[in-house]
Amino acid sequence: MPVGYFDQLSEGETIPSFAFLLYAGQLNTLIEQTGWVARVVLGMLLAFSLFSWALIFQKLIMFSRIKRQTSLFLRIFRANKTLPDPRQMGGGGSPLEAVYAAGFHEIESQIRTGNPPGKITSLNAVTVAMQLAAGDEVRKVESYMPWLATTGSVTPFIGLFGTVWGVMDAFTGLGTAGAASLRAVAPGIAEALITTAAGLFTAVPAVIAYNHFLHSIRDLSARMDSFAMEVTAVVEKMNPGQRG
Repeated sequence: MPVGYFDQLSEGETIPSFAFLLYAGQLNTLIEQTGWVARVVLGMLLAFSLFSWALIFQKLIMFSRIKRQTSLFLRIFRANKTLPDPRQMGGGGSPLEAVYAAGFHEIESQIRTGNPPGKITSLNAVTVAMQLAAGDEVRKVESYMPWLATTGSVTPFIGLFGTVWGVMDAFTGLGTAGAASLRAVAPGIAEALITTAAGLFTAVPAVIAYNHFLHSIRDLSARMDSFAMEVTAVVEKMNPGQRG
């Protein structure tokens, strides 16, 4: 150690880093004491954790982009007094763009094929087209959400399996040693503790993220439904007397 290291510790400047290094060293010792079953359990939990965190960051970026693009899209849409062409409304970053495009295309189809031509024949069909598009967009943002739910519900039990196995190993060590020696039970206890902690460390962020994203998806779904009704109201104003 460099000269003055413990003087720095006494001044409180490097205590957090020293504590972290001490904890990391103890954790490494615990892992070295585990058997092959606990290491397999830890490997599974690591795989769940890495994929879950990657998914969490991907969803955070996606919802941040959706929120930004949706605000921009609504400002552009509400600034127009007519129904603008969807191709001039943005870059496709907001689900509302797909909803609006579905309604706009249905309106164009009715105008071309209506009797008489040039008139909208069914506002209900326009609304249904937008609702179907909204459902498709919700399914897109819901992709891989079951993985977070599965991680949050399954990984504690995977960790618990490692705990049970560690306890069994501890009792086996007691029987082999013939006495209640700490040396005999230490490996099994280490397995039990570390797999339980790893299971919780994997599950808790996944559950929190799942609930957060579920709220965001419900909010997005409600915004798309409200927007569909807003478009329908605009179409009805442009075609007074139109019903059904």
